[in-house]
Amino acid sequence: MRIDDRIGDDETVSNLPTLPSIAAGSIDVEVDPEAGGRIAQITADGVALLVGRDQVDAHPLAWGAYPMVPWAGRIRAGRFEFRGETYELPRNHDGHAMHGVGFTVAWTVTAHTERRLDLRLDLPRDVTWPFGGTALQTFEVDDDALTCAMSVTADDRAFPVSFGWHPWFRKPQRLEFHPTRMYRRDGDHITVDELIEVPGGPWDDCFVNEQSVTLRIDGVDVTLESALTDWVVYDEPPGATCVEPQTGPPDAFNIRPVVVEPGASLTASFRLTAQRPS
Repeated sequence: MRIDDRIGDDETVSNLPTLPSIAAGSIDVEVDPEAGGRIAQITADGVALLVGRDQVDAHPLAWGAYPMVPWAGRIRAGRFEFRGETYELPRNHDGHAMHGVGFTVAWTVTAHTERRLDLRLDLPRDVTWPFGGTALQTFEVDDDALTCAMSVTADDRAFPVSFGWHPWFRKPQRLEFHPTRMYRRDGDHITVDELIEVPGGPWDDCFVNEQSVTLRIDGVDVTLESALTDWVVYDEPPGATCVEPQTGPPDAFNIRPVVVEPGASLTASFRLTAQRPS
């Protein structure tokens, strides 16, 4: 079964624990630290914006808004070279390593106030990720907006890093997205280091984008803004659209690697504003 085939199922998940939440003005955000440090739901003016876990039988790839860390998107065949050595990561989707390790493990809550929640993850040093390191997430709300920030820090070993966020928005009535170019995909559905003109959708692609992105969901305009310029849009499923700001394209370790040296960090953020049009 394809992941997107599950969207819209009527299955429910019972006996769910109470999740930590933050709220301000018309926006309320529930976070599930145990389920990969993800946002479980964002509610704005009474409208749920995300596909909930009860709609997809809790499949970890297909609900909420989860962190993709320490890599975002697919790593081709789970394999990459770094400083003269070849590394192989477990393949978890169609023969490739996808979306990192952060979305499948529990994160630790390090601070929680009415408007802010901080999470920490000590990255593994094993077959799933051999380098260790630390990932931090911060969620903060103010009136009609949510700001999400993430950083990755290397400990005693340098490593390549690429991270981002994977929100599963309920299918919008409108999507306003104006990228300038798109990364070409090859026959294996993997991004290559070549930019092409943007074709018509639907998409499951990475784009160069320097403008805000707006979705209208049940009368609420949801606008995403970030200094990041690599964005994946996946709008093929009939019940959802994913808009994913990332620090690099899929397969970044092979085509456009960014390295954090011991003690150094990479930090990025995006802001989500949700308002009813006046």
